[in-house]
Amino acid sequence: MSRRQVLAVLSGGNDDVPPFLDELADRVEVRVTDAAGLGPSLEGADALLLWDFFSRAVRDVWGRADRLRWIHVAAAGVDTLLFDGLRDSGVVVTNARGTFDRPIAEYVLGAVLAHAKLVHESHDLQRRREWRHRETRTVRGARAMVVGTGGIGRETARLLRAVGMEVSGAGSRARDGDPDFGRVVASTELADHVGEVDYLVNAVPLTPATHGLVDARVLAALPERAHLVNVGRGPTVVEDDLLAALHAGSLDGATLDVFATEPLPQDSPLWDAPGLVVSPHMSGDVVGWRDALARQFVDNAHRWLAGEPLANVVDKQRGYVPGGSR
Repeated sequence: MSRRQVLAVLSGGNDDVPPFLDELADRVEVRVTDAAGLGPSLEGADALLLWDFFSRAVRDVWGRADRLRWIHVAAAGVDTLLFDGLRDSGVVVTNARGTFDRPIAEYVLGAVLAHAKLVHESHDLQRRREWRHRETRTVRGARAMVVGTGGIGRETARLLRAVGMEVSGAGSRARDGDPDFGRVVASTELADHVGEVDYLVNAVPLTPATHGLVDARVLAALPERAHLVNVGRGPTVVEDDLLAALHAGSLDGATLDVFATEPLPQDSPLWDAPGLVVSPHMSGDVVGWRDALARQFVDNAHRWLAGEPLANVVDKQRGYVPGGSR
């Protein structure tokens, strides 16, 4: 009889236990812990589920991971997990790629429609009981560029095309004939290609190559009618440069779901920036999202126990799962 595998689960507390783990009970010893108890729980553990997916606790107790072979992060981004010791190890990292694609794409579409139809402005006028007729824009024929050609970016491109928008992409390499974007430009040359963009959608993971990607040069190259939507990671946009553009009126607003510091501090100037819409990192969190994350992990755990290839294996040097077309 094969040895029982040991799974450590890093949760946000004892009450925050993912569902469906009982399906693994006959072959897996499950150790649920918080960050304070992660060190002892990692000793002798074969796998680790980062249910508390923004935690950085793993690097602090890395020396105690004496048998670890697999880490699954219950999130699309793995930037808070990766560190040199893990990158250089033989530990396989997987993520929640695919779970958030459609919800985040719907959020982006909602942000585009809210901007085009002046929904937030109408709300403000309503609060003041002010009746003011205005003209709105149509999104048919509007040009969107989606930065990030992974699963989230591709689902976003498909949804924006469905309402008649013209969509292109920006990724790690330029190419033509992409099934979802048509034309893809190199993200390193972003400023050279956004001059006619109405909506710049940022959906990139946080890596050394994407840190500060949307900066003053990119923002200055956008037309004044353009709107920025960020559903990637906060540090991929230079927030000071965005603030300067909004206050100068050189950008027609932005919708941010992610920020360099989260939660967004109460004294952050972003709260009151003209034309800026803030949401608290919730673009992918539709009803049932935690169950979907847990189900995805358990399905992958069955592959692991059967010796089958794992799904969503992250390239630890790049910081994401390679390949976006499905």
